[in-house]
Amino acid sequence: MKVALFDYGAGNLHSLGKALERGGAEVEVTDDWERALSLDALVLPGVGAFSAAVRALPEDPEIVRRALEDGLPCLGICLGMQLFFDESEEGEGRGIGLVPGRVRRLQASVVPQMGWNDVETSPDGLFEDVRGLVAYYANSFICEPTDASSAIAWSTVDDHRFVAAVRKGRTWGVQFHPEKSSVKGRRVVANFLAMVGDGGTP
Repeated sequence: MKVALFDYGAGNLHSLGKALERGGAEVEVTDDWERALSLDALVLPGVGAFSAAVRALPEDPEIVRRALEDGLPCLGICLGMQLFFDESEEGEGRGIGLVPGRVRRLQASVVPQMGWNDVETSPDGLFEDVRGLVAYYANSFICEPTDASSAIAWSTVDDHRFVAAVRKGRTWGVQFHPEKSSVKGRRVVANFLAMVGDGGTP
């Protein structure tokens, strides 16, 4: 299976690319949307700022939204998950608009949230055989989907519970960094690849 790892032009994609390869994928790093949308699956990494990432979207972001709605499997990580939404308090520009809702600043005594946090998961194939998930975060912003049913995981900071993962069709987003979250995080990546490789969505 060939997976497009999209490059916004910022950060190091090495650890995520290695996690995808360990899961059995052939990884192609690209900043070309036509190429990215032509492969078997798309991964939007979690490095960079919202405005800069939005500028890296196609001139018409609906091209990406339609591809995802038509079934192109996608995993968005941290910033990549935030791009599924319409807009963000972090900066100007419009996201892909796949998941209705907004991205806003994390309400916590220390921002950004840097380090490990418990993740409460709901039954979804992304978390198959992943119990007691503790994941690595590096975020200042969180997603608030309009439709609560799109949320499939949650974490808590300073008694504030926020969405840690969303799903819409064959698109998943996680606010944490699975590629930096040890064995269980890498299992999340492998589960994504297994589901989309089988063509199923457990």
